[in-house]
Amino acid sequence: MRHNKAINHLGRKSAHRKALLANMSCSLILHKRINTTVAKAKALKSYVEPLVTKSKDDSTHSRRIVFSYLKNKYAVAELFRTIAPKIADRPGGYLRVLHTGFRQGDGAEMALVEFVDFNEAALATAPAKKEAKKSTRRSRSKKAAEAPAEAPVAEAPAETPAAE
Repeated sequence: MRHNKAINHLGRKSAHRKALLANMSCSLILHKRINTTVAKAKALKSYVEPLVTKSKDDSTHSRRIVFSYLKNKYAVAELFRTIAPKIADRPGGYLRVLHTGFRQGDGAEMALVEFVDFNEAALATAPAKKEAKKSTRRSRSKKAAEAPAEAPVAEAPAETPAAE
């Protein structure tokens, strides 16, 4: 049975695991995406997301708490200056884990971990899909069909004074 075993120890002692997650977090914050194994990606997600939530409140206290986890002042500065303003309105779910296949040498399942709001390829295609959907499956009412016919009549007098 696996009762009360919420933490994946990743086959490491406590200090080694904390150092690993701190280094991976700094790399993720500085580069916005990293490639790692699925087990490490899941552990990293639960490690970084509370830090990103703390970064929404830009105070000395929250900076010191985040620094105690990351131990890299450049990563802390990047988190508070660049990432926090961009995710300020998001209630959670700051990271995305995409499974990318299996590693050649040992067959470990690999994943790409990235910040959701920093993927320009996904952000560029997402609004285009939303705007393309403007048609309706319902039939138009007679009032809606008459309204566009009246609009050009209202514009015609506006053009006449401009021509004079």
